[in-house]
Amino acid sequence: MYALIDCNNFFVSCERLFRPEFATVPVVVLSSNDGCAISRSAEAKALGITMGEPLHKLRERFTVIDPTSPCSVPSQGRPSVVAYSANFELYGDISERIVSTLCSITPQIEIYSVDEAFLDLSPLDIDNYIKWGGRIRDYLLRQIGIPVSIGIAPTKTLCKLASHHAKKDLSTGGMVYLDPYHNAAHYQQRLQDTAVEAVWGVGWRLAPKLRVEGISTALELARLRPRQAQQLMHIQGRRLVTELSGTACLPLKQATPPQHAIARGRQFGHDTDSLGVITAAVTSLAARAAAELRREHQRAHDATVLLSTNRRKPNYTRRALAIRLTAPTADTGTICRALIETLEQGFEPYKYHKAEVILHNLSSDQLLQIDLLGKVDARSTERSERRMHALDSIRAKYGSASLGYASEHLSTAWQPRKALSSPRYTSHWQELPVATIVAD
Repeated sequence: MYALIDCNNFFVSCERLFRPEFATVPVVVLSSNDGCAISRSAEAKALGITMGEPLHKLRERFTVIDPTSPCSVPSQGRPSVVAYSANFELYGDISERIVSTLCSITPQIEIYSVDEAFLDLSPLDIDNYIKWGGRIRDYLLRQIGIPVSIGIAPTKTLCKLASHHAKKDLSTGGMVYLDPYHNAAHYQQRLQDTAVEAVWGVGWRLAPKLRVEGISTALELARLRPRQAQQLMHIQGRRLVTELSGTACLPLKQATPPQHAIARGRQFGHDTDSLGVITAAVTSLAARAAAELRREHQRAHDATVLLSTNRRKPNYTRRALAIRLTAPTADTGTICRALIETLEQGFEPYKYHKAEVILHNLSSDQLLQIDLLGKVDARSTERSERRMHALDSIRAKYGSASLGYASEHLSTAWQPRKALSSPRYTSHWQELPVATIVAD
């Protein structure tokens, strides 16, 4: 038996955690550069705000409240919406706290995304899954403060479907237990009430193909013969039908497989043709990619910088500058130096809108191939690893901004616009929330 823990409107819930006065107010969180809505509260959805709706269109329809203003109170008359710039450092920290809490319940956990996790309930002694789910939901709300929806079922696909209903149907209390072998009538009704495109693994691409075959609900899909499902959707279709029928085909993935490439990219706050500004951006992005490389215990043989202008403006340009590193490495300094040298040699002054750094052709840091020409030095690699270990340890203890490379600070003009950003309440001493005791 599996359980899916899915945080409700996660980014919005993180912001509301420190601003309880917005608990019943429409709230949205915006994408990079305050572009469009990427997370919406239930109240915002009720107003008709769609996923990806641009901020300038929200301003046309609503009074957009700045949460950083001390007088951020919803107005009377015209509908009001509180808009936040994305604060990914805050969201990531709260996500880690949720995962840590879930690991105290069971170590059998798969982190599916920043706001979702699967739990294997088989090792646990649970008499009543409905009561257990309710207790876990209350426990997370009490310990972390984030509301979650819980779906419990014998397969991961049914867990996703149960979680979907737990989130949409308020009468469930945020918890749905779905088991074709325990309560067949409830199971069939939930599948009948689920459109085929809402099934995990179907989506908008496969849904039209299935509807042509007369399959419009999850129940009709579950009753499809496995052989026909494979003809329509290949082998994943066969697995999907089997999972919907209550037989698990998708095991829990506790260990994340190593990535084949690691990329970090960012749109600039303002288009720029300044080499200094772009150098600072590339260094910062390369430092983040290299840190991820070390977390995965890998080294990169190759690196690429992608620079592009704005697609919505005339004469769109995209440039790729690729390099082959002298030796496979995860050293931030080595990677940044090589990228900056290549950037300086091949730079052309266009008004760039976005930069991306990709580390690829990766190999395990447990293996080091010595070459005949002596370019790969085992001693130098060992010194580099010790230096990076010290860097990562200091940043982990004192914060990501405590130590870095000078070229990262050449300019901050490339940083995305975050005019409506909340403080990093949980990860920076200077931005901790302040509690005031008022005597009666």
